[in-house]
Amino acid sequence: MREKIDRYWIGIMLGLLLPAGFIYVYVLRFNLWYSFQTFGMAISETLCKMLLLSVFPNLAGIFICYAAEVWKVSKGILIGTFPYLIASLAVTL
Repeated sequence: MREKIDRYWIGIMLGLLLPAGFIYVYVLRFNLWYSFQTFGMAISETLCKMLLLSVFPNLAGIFICYAAEVWKVSKGILIGTFPYLIASLAVTL
């Protein structure tokens, strides 16, 4: 069964979707859209911090996959993490 699940593309998709879902839930939970509109907060500073914070679910996913010995999925999650880190650097500069 592990051979069917242990694919790079599954990990890459998880690595790309987990942070996006985390950012979405974070914005909804703390009502940030209202704050952006009301107070005119700089979205670039907040976006940079959210992009850095969104990597943490991927770290948990990597840990879980290593514990389950699903190596290719954990490598794929790590690959899916890099676009968020690069975007965070691009927003910062």
